[in-house]
Parts: sequence; structure tokens; C-alpha cells
Amino acid sequence: MAQWIRWRLTIGKYRAYEEDDGVAKAIASLLRVPVFHHPMVFEGGSIEVNGSGVCLTTEQCLLNKNRNPHKQRDEIQNFLRETLGVNEVIWLGEGIVGDDTDGHIDDIARFVSPTTVACVLESNPQDENYAPLQENYERLRSARDQNGSRFSIITLPSPKPVCLGGVRLPASYANFYIANRVVLVPIFDDPHDREALGILQDVFPAHKVEGLRCVDVVAGLGAIHCVTQQEPAVSPFNLPVP
Repeated sequence: MAQWIRWRLTIGKYRAYEEDDGVAKAIASLLRVPVFHHPMVFEGGSIEVNGSGVCLTTEQCLLNKNRNPHKQRDEIQNFLRETLGVNEVIWLGEGIVGDDTDGHIDDIARFVSPTTVACVLESNPQDENYAPLQENYERLRSARDQNGSRFSIITLPSPKPVCLGGVRLPASYANFYIANRVVLVPIFDDPHDREALGILQDVFPAHKVEGLRCVDVVAGLGAIHCVTQQEPAVSPFNLPVP
């Protein structure tokens, strides 16, 4: 397993999943909805939108030469505005250690309302995630929402390092999934699990916050949000409850 992780982190990234590009077209055909082809590479976990005109992403991911090497920052930003219907793009810096997706936003900062962001911090100054997560936090503190106001920022703890075969895995409480009535949160047999669940329950009082043990799941280099694929409709913060 550890050898497979090292392989995926280096030369073999995602080659086995190239046929996945056909899934969206197949689903769209079944639902009889139009398909738009965009000549840009950015995965679901690389962007986070608040449903009110703001997009969060990271420089490490979307400016990475393995995504869109012929596109400059301004071009990528304009593309996000045109295709996502957003007005503002907020760039954070780097993601967490062990993330083979080159800094996906869904491991470090998530919208929990149109004006509130849940942001992961590391409390141990000696941890290699400490500095990049602090920088992301400072960038968020300086950012503005769709109304020109500062965001409310809710901080989430980091679990202690989760490793397999000496390889650090991208364990993060930010990799949660928001459904109509429940929020599913990855937990890691860690003392911070209860704290993270409590914070998110306060943030989502109308939802039931459930922790799902993801020590084994994160060995695949992702957690709950990573293994879901939403069909965009409206903002998840305004979904009607059936």
C-alpha cells in the first residue's frame, strides 16, 4: 500500500482514471441536460464556491504546471468568473502535506455559509502544515465577500499526522460533505475529533453532524468530500429540505 501511495504521488497520477471524463457526458445524456466543454483542467476539490459570487481556490493547484501550463493567472481567474458565474476569486497558497492533488481547497478551507468560511489551522508550530495553514488563514482574514465585507472565519483543528508506511496522508476535518439534512465529517481516532464535530454542529444547527471514521479511507489520499461528485443545482446553503 505504501509503495502504491508513493507511486501515485509521483509518476502514475490518475492514469487509470482517464476514462472518467466520459461519466459527466453519460449522466447529462440520461438527464437530458446540455453539456458544455471547457478547455481547462480543474477538479471539483480544487474550487469552493459560496453560491453568491465568490470562489476559493489555491495557487498550488490551479497555477500548477501540470494543470494548465499555457494559462496565466489572470486567464484562469477570468475563466472561473465566466464559467462559474462568480465575481470574486480568492487565492489561497498551499494545501496540506500528503495531498496528491497539489493543494485542493477542500482540505483547507470550506464555505459554511455565503459569508462564513471554515478554515483549518495547525496548533503545533513544529508541524510542517503549520506555516502554510497560517498563511492561508491570514489571506482569508484580508479577503472580502460579495458585499465587500470581511468573512467570518471559523477555525477547525488539525488531527495528528496520519501515516501509512512512513508516508503522511492528507487527513483533514475540512473534507466534509454537506447533504440536505446531514453533514458527514471525516474523523481519525484523534482527540480533536470531538472538537471538530462540535464546531461544525454549531455551524450547521439545522443539520445532524455525523463523524465517519476515515483512517482507512484517507489511505486512498482523500476523504468524504473527495469521494463524492455533486450535480450542481443551487447553493447548498439554500437547498429546500424534502
